[in-house]
Amino acid sequence: MEWQDEGLILGVRKHGETSAIVELMTLNHGRHLGLVRGGRSKRMRPILQAGNFVTANWHARLEDHLGTYSLEGSELFAADLMIMPSAIFGIQTLASHLRLLPERDPHPGLYRASRVLVENLKHTDIAASLMVRFELALLDELGFGLDLETCASTGQHHQLIYVSPKSGRAVSADAGQPWADRMLALPSFLNRHEADWGKVPDREQINNGFALSGYFFDRHIYGPRGIKPPDERASFVRALAKE
Repeated sequence: MEWQDEGLILGVRKHGETSAIVELMTLNHGRHLGLVRGGRSKRMRPILQAGNFVTANWHARLEDHLGTYSLEGSELFAADLMIMPSAIFGIQTLASHLRLLPERDPHPGLYRASRVLVENLKHTDIAASLMVRFELALLDELGFGLDLETCASTGQHHQLIYVSPKSGRAVSADAGQPWADRMLALPSFLNRHEADWGKVPDREQINNGFALSGYFFDRHIYGPRGIKPPDERASFVRALAKE
């Protein structure tokens, strides 16, 4: 078995004295691990860092084996990301999110979204909104997508300011007003009908965005699986507020 693909390095761990096991999120083969012989050498260490993009050749005798990677760096973002706390926590949060996916299950859309997010982690003015969008896309890929396009009660596309915590559907200002204290806030940057694409979301909108995605992660993913949200996510949010 053999294939070639592009991938984002999510994590690396030592294997023996000279090798490493590398975890990639690939375009066409999903989240995939492989052994890199000599992965702890001086030549490979700068490449084998979380946040770097690589060209990967994988081969194994059988499809279900761990297999061996031959990796070449293509876009090395890790060094720049390491100088900013928010970027460090951002790549760690992204890796934790992608580990919620089944191994070797292709998700090309999420891979492309990951690339956009990593490329912009240094830009704190947009990194937060991109992470919220990524989290909502991940929920969708896991089968728990939200419907933020139309009001669940009236079908209208405008004045959508709430999300029902039960249905995960948007609710307009008028329809949701009687139950406002029970609703989740829908930040305007997530409403494509009314979003101001030239304006950076303010802190309140960002916090509402993370609260929204976090609520449904707890409800559909973390709670049922008996796991806790990654600590890196909270650290990412705090670091963004400081920077």
